[in-house]
Amino acid sequence: MKLDNFAIGIDIGGTNTVFGLVNSQGDIIARGHIPTLGFATAQEFLKALSQNMQAMMSNYPQAMIQGIGVGAPNGNVYTGEILNAANLPWKGVIPLATVLKEMLGMKVWVTNDANAAAIGEMIYGVAKGMKDFIMVTLGTGVGSGFVSNGQLIYGHDGFAGELGHIIAIREGRDCGCGRKGCLETYTSATGIVRTAKERLERYSKGSSSLQLANKLTAESIFQAAEMGDALARDIFQFTGKILGQTLADVVAITSPEAIIFFGGLAHAGKWILEPTQHHMEANLLSLYKNKVKFLLSALPDADVAILGASALVWQASNH
Repeated sequence: MKLDNFAIGIDIGGTNTVFGLVNSQGDIIARGHIPTLGFATAQEFLKALSQNMQAMMSNYPQAMIQGIGVGAPNGNVYTGEILNAANLPWKGVIPLATVLKEMLGMKVWVTNDANAAAIGEMIYGVAKGMKDFIMVTLGTGVGSGFVSNGQLIYGHDGFAGELGHIIAIREGRDCGCGRKGCLETYTSATGIVRTAKERLERYSKGSSSLQLANKLTAESIFQAAEMGDALARDIFQFTGKILGQTLADVVAITSPEAIIFFGGLAHAGKWILEPTQHHMEANLLSLYKNKVKFLLSALPDADVAILGASALVWQASNH
């Protein structure tokens, strides 16, 4: 692979879509964005996206651009489609790869956003050289990518690896997927806020710094924990326990070298990671104890989506 070759990475989010031109070293040399919302149809959105990307690419010879990688909610690597994504404005099947290929005349690879992050971590980040790891994204939801024997696990339909929808607590909290007790209802940024609200209602004395927080967020709970707030620390202990117990079960399936954490809630550092690691180790089969590393993603938050999507192109050209 020549060092002067480029890949395009696109991340389609519920509110904004970002894209960038990335070299094989993982440097984003040009970037842009458009709102995801405000287009009547997916076709109109993709037309606007293509026009913006053409403007970005106009300064570079097309022969140097190896292709386009897209990370999108419910993106399917096998079909190149987005299938009924809950947080996008257009329902049904969006033939993403086909339309972008027609508009831009390049090869297009599609996967979901969490899988793209895992591939980005493997090619540019702390998972470089690793063959077996799990990428866990603790954001608004809980996303994940499972890499085994150096390959992302997609399953027969392209939708494998939904850690966020493993049922952590039977008959637990209602989840947007229609079931109860999914991991993301407890261990996402929104899940930890649900826990805080429940605790504050239950303990009328409450917690001074949490009560004073104008808006309860994962960030304000973290700040309260840093300031010594006992309730905030207890909330992190509870969250880490559920995440750790669930990861202990998951380790038994893929035996990863490392679990890599990314996303807003992962920024709480030791408050979330220490109880998670403690409860995972306490619940592991002895075969796996003290073997799994806990790591934080090395990729910058603002760039991981573009880097992860662009890495799809390098991965495809290396196989």
